[in-house]
Amino acid sequence: MDTLKRSVTHCSQVRVRYADTDKMKIVYNGNYLVYFEIGRTELLRACGLPYLELEKAGYLLPVREVFARYKAPAVYDDVLDIYATYTLERSPTIRIEYVIKRGEEEIVSGYSTHPFVTAEGMKPVRPPKIFFDAIEETLRKQGK
Repeated sequence: MDTLKRSVTHCSQVRVRYADTDKMKIVYNGNYLVYFEIGRTELLRACGLPYLELEKAGYLLPVREVFARYKAPAVYDDVLDIYATYTLERSPTIRIEYVIKRGEEEIVSGYSTHPFVTAEGMKPVRPPKIFFDAIEETLRKQGK
């Protein structure tokens, strides 16, 4: 059995909009959850499984838990890199790790957890084969 953890990481980029900032002229803390979502959906897209395809297959990924650790403020017009990482595990709930950077400076880190549920009835289910196939194919292409 392979004891090495295999993971897929994707980097997305956003430019901080003026609307993302608060009265203190820094990114409002809740907007980092939006940036996490951008990272998560683009990670799935990069693995060949856009979220829309999961929905068409009858699955949803609601947020069960989210955590963020704020390390430095981001401000209007900053270009931020959102690194989203999924580590392959055979678990009914997936966990995505995030690191948001401005250049080399880490701004925020965190994670979110998501159970797979059926689109009809919101019944919890194990991650579908199409999810694992997409991750495995991406890992294969990366030589992992």
